[in-house]
Amino acid sequence: MSREVLLLVDALGREKNVPREIVFEALEDALASATKKRFPEDADVRVAIDRETGESESFRRWLVVPDGELEDHDLQIIVSEAQKRAPGVEVGEYIEEELEPAELGRIGAQAAKQVILQRIRDAEREQIIDDFLQRGEPILSGTIKRVDREGAVVEAGKLEARLPRDQMIPKENLRVGDRVRAFVGTVNREGRGPQLMLSRTAPDFIKHLFAIEVPEIEQGLLEIKAAARDPGVRAKIAVFTRDRRIDPIGTCVGVRGSRVQAVNAELGGERVDIVLWSEDPAQFVIGALAPANVSSIVVDEDKHSMDVVVDEDNLALAIGTGGRNVRLASELTGWHINIMSADEAASKSDEERNSVRTLFMDKLDVDEEVADLLIDEGFSTLEEVAYVPINEMIEIESFDEETVNELRTRARNALLTEAIATEEQITSTEQDLLSLEGMDHELAATLAQAKVLTLDELAELAVDELLEIVDIGEERAKTLIMGARAHWFEGEDA
Repeated sequence: MSREVLLLVDALGREKNVPREIVFEALEDALASATKKRFPEDADVRVAIDRETGESESFRRWLVVPDGELEDHDLQIIVSEAQKRAPGVEVGEYIEEELEPAELGRIGAQAAKQVILQRIRDAEREQIIDDFLQRGEPILSGTIKRVDREGAVVEAGKLEARLPRDQMIPKENLRVGDRVRAFVGTVNREGRGPQLMLSRTAPDFIKHLFAIEVPEIEQGLLEIKAAARDPGVRAKIAVFTRDRRIDPIGTCVGVRGSRVQAVNAELGGERVDIVLWSEDPAQFVIGALAPANVSSIVVDEDKHSMDVVVDEDNLALAIGTGGRNVRLASELTGWHINIMSADEAASKSDEERNSVRTLFMDKLDVDEEVADLLIDEGFSTLEEVAYVPINEMIEIESFDEETVNELRTRARNALLTEAIATEEQITSTEQDLLSLEGMDHELAATLAQAKVLTLDELAELAVDELLEIVDIGEERAKTLIMGARAHWFEGEDA
């Protein structure tokens, strides 16, 4: 029998072009599966085949768990009992009991054969996928082999890849036999065997399509810095070059638009805006909002957002149909963009000035004239008043040194009072919430004011409910809530 095992392993390995170790592991799994059928209850069985002799050994095993945490007598054993049978064994290890070799019988042999063939098919598919990925090709060209409710199967030689329906361009009607190109994504190993996943909606797809059409990208003379898409409708790409002889936008457009039209046709008529990338975020945003003309722009580094002012004639153009233009510009640049008219910008500026004026009058105990003077000189927070170099404040015409020192002292006292109040507010907040990634003391204090003191209380909030409590941006709100909910699913993952 042992010699037959070795011959079988060698034959299958050569025939299917998979390593002998894969065949051995498949055979061990098949024998273990057949051996388990000898037990009326659930059992964990391990089979080991000697790689040199082909001899096999079978074991039933139990996972060692802490005393008092036994959940399944058939698969687990408490550590105190396990150490009586195997001194020195630790929690998390296994104790084993040797079994008589299994007699497979006709049904068992058939089941074992199926297990072995499935494992070998998976290994063969894995090898084909690995060979393709090693070539480093970002785009796969193939033929639609099958279309089902979940998407399409694309065939390229021996390789089969899955194009999920949500990764197809909307309204795209792919049929069996159609030639198709798609971006190579991840390998999904959760289903029946490994599958290479494709996408025709990923921003990276449009980058590589331009790389095919524009030789200057391949040569390193031109670079696509970023891309954003509303698949099948509109896209924006940001291009950049250090070679002053090259017009990056014109190079991507091509003679009479030939290059951009080729990409446009591949993407089902998706209109592509090509904008110039800039190291200056404000200039980049202005370019990304084209064809709308921007009147002025205010950058808020702390919130990573920009207030972009356009005149009434450009307002609809800047926002785009259904907000598409501003959304794509935001995705392209990585900045949150607020489009507003001149009147809206003036109204917001007045609101912010009134807010800062009230803050200074309240916390610094000054009149409106002094508060406005500080605002006119560029001060907008207590921290700036408290810690800006004293010589800069003395330069303000209406302030002498005594006045400056008094204002700085009042600002520092107000900040100290706020810090103490913040600490008092979060004393009742649970440590798990304070330790949550993305949480800080200021946010924890704001949540405490709203009676959100535990992970579960944060987890039960919807994103819009959290944003009503504190304006932290939708992405950060989603991340915090999902982080707070993570402990709900730990048991399921285990």
